[in-house]
Amino acid sequence: MFAIAGMLNPTMYYLVLFKSYELLPAQIAQPINYMWPVVLSVMLAIFARQRISTFKFAGMAISLAGVAVISVGPGQLTGVGLSVLGLTLGIGSAFVWATYWLINRMNAETDQIMSLFLNFFFGTIYLLMIAPFMKIEISSLQGVLAAVYSGLFEMTIPFIFFGIALKKTDNPALINHLCYLSPFLSLFIIHLILGESIYSTTYIGLALIVGGLLFNEYIGKRMSKKI
Repeated sequence: MFAIAGMLNPTMYYLVLFKSYELLPAQIAQPINYMWPVVLSVMLAIFARQRISTFKFAGMAISLAGVAVISVGPGQLTGVGLSVLGLTLGIGSAFVWATYWLINRMNAETDQIMSLFLNFFFGTIYLLMIAPFMKIEISSLQGVLAAVYSGLFEMTIPFIFFGIALKKTDNPALINHLCYLSPFLSLFIIHLILGESIYSTTYIGLALIVGGLLFNEYIGKRMSKKI
């Protein structure tokens, strides 16, 4: 299971996600990837036989509408079309991530940090195997520092802190919901560091994506229990 999980994350997930970031503005790729909870809900319904209520379908539709707004909106505002391959990879990364979490559910009894170590141990082996067939340049200090930054802040520290937070808290639902702040904070960082002008459609689409997820977490669950 850890070997399979390592194939999905970090190997496939980050190769797909980083290529999507290369082809798209960061403000487009990041929110589209955030549709993975919707994908996970569908996969749980298919593979784990977890029923999706009618109200949850409504929340999923709201989130997917947000993805559509983000994908189509910039072209309407600026007249510049987005990379179809980049959009496809961005959506594909959400599927890879959802599959990874589905596999991880089977390893739930293993310590989270040990689980993360084993996933990345196998992922490192896979990446070393395919490295000779890829164009890799490590002569640039900026590139090396970017890789170190990604390893620390994209892959390691958040996973560890999130796991510790879940162990320390008496309200794990609150910890999960605080994660919905991350895409909005990301827009601020994207604007500040990368200098991207954030499209109004990105704000609207991201609000729809997160709104749909929160709808499912709060309203959808309560209404389902009443039926």
